[in-house]
Amino acid sequence: MEKEQLVSIVQESVPGAIETLKEYLRFPTISAQHKAIPETVAFVAKMITSAGGEVQILDELGGNPVIYAFFAAGSEGDASKTLLFYNHYDVQPPEPFAEWNSEPFDPVIEDGKLFARGVADNKGDLVARLTAIQILNRELGGLPCNIKFMIEGEEEIGSPNLEPYLKEYQELFAADACIWEFGSKDEEDRISMVAGIKGMAYMELTCVGADIDMHSSVGAYVDNAAWRLVQALASMKNKQNEILVEGFFDGIEEPTDGEKQVVAELPFDEEAVSKLYGLKRPLITAEKGTDPREAMVFHPTMTICGLESGYTGEGAKTVLPKSAKAKVDCRLVPGQDPQHILACIQKHLLANGFDDVKATMINGQKAYRSDFHHPFVAHVLDTAKVIYEKGPVLAPNSAGTGPMFAFGETLKLPVVSTGVGWVGSKAHAPNESIRLQDFEQGIAHMVLLLSGFAAALTGEERSVEA
Repeated sequence: MEKEQLVSIVQESVPGAIETLKEYLRFPTISAQHKAIPETVAFVAKMITSAGGEVQILDELGGNPVIYAFFAAGSEGDASKTLLFYNHYDVQPPEPFAEWNSEPFDPVIEDGKLFARGVADNKGDLVARLTAIQILNRELGGLPCNIKFMIEGEEEIGSPNLEPYLKEYQELFAADACIWEFGSKDEEDRISMVAGIKGMAYMELTCVGADIDMHSSVGAYVDNAAWRLVQALASMKNKQNEILVEGFFDGIEEPTDGEKQVVAELPFDEEAVSKLYGLKRPLITAEKGTDPREAMVFHPTMTICGLESGYTGEGAKTVLPKSAKAKVDCRLVPGQDPQHILACIQKHLLANGFDDVKATMINGQKAYRSDFHHPFVAHVLDTAKVIYEKGPVLAPNSAGTGPMFAFGETLKLPVVSTGVGWVGSKAHAPNESIRLQDFEQGIAHMVLLLSGFAAALTGEERSVEA
């Protein structure tokens, strides 16, 4: 099939897919707030059956339900090969509401973009993938392989209950390869994909100094929980942004020469990044003398995500806070263990005299990298080259986090992430969006990727022409 013919078929399906996506986006599926979970699960199940798939709702192991979907290979397809898609139906809270230009759960289209909470992360990708399946069945003679989905509802809170489902239903989710949840175009409009993901240790640090807030005048003789916490945080990272916690870097696996070469060739536009975020200071990699591309892929991080203490309202209130709290995340690389990171931080606090500062884990996930030489990785890249106007970018791992380690270790399969977002998607932020053109191209990429999937794995002579 010619690329123009495929694009034409996809374009005919896009209006209906957009209407389905809008309906999906109206569910305020906020896992952190336990909102709209049953309703969303029912709607996702309906989308799957409408696309010709079979559905099982798995919910006996705790947490929000996990949705399993199966689509059988067509009569001319290869039923010995199976592709698994991983998606999630939960979204981030929409706050702060005042920064939205429209209602977060009332999707609107403006200037070729669809705005709503969850449209980029991750509801748009699921609808694009289901649309590709419908196109293959309706227009192209059936599915070329078996297709499975795992769609969970707790990704935005760290997937705390996912691993038991993977282990219990390992055979149900067995596949030859996996397409991960997300992907987007970069500052130069190149589709950016990853074959791995960083891990994370997300912690809460608290300091309690009294039973009640006090008049700030007693600061002459009473210690301040907020200062104690700030000092404890400052002891873990210096002005050069070097992490000072002993044992933090234990076990890190050295990247291969091949991975280093790939990262060295990744595009990075510092000026564009600075403009995108409105940065007010130079990149910290400049002061450290490191390559931002290497830092993004190979280096762990320690980030203060939020601080809370005392009075922060309008005007003045002279108070000495009784307590202080900080949220801290550490993005981890292969070889690091979240529980070890927590233990190192707890030991650091004690060793530096902060026995009144307590660190607890909120959620932890290990990092994962697929084999860059697996034929599936090459197939995803090759098919992207056909669909997208600019050459795609494939990195060994994302700078972000998800439960990919559990998939790779339990199911023993390669994982590549690609999707329908763009550099301005603002996932997790107000005015989240996708561009309709990217949505269309993402559907076309999935059609082409699925068409040659079985041949790519068997090493047969294959064509990636659309």
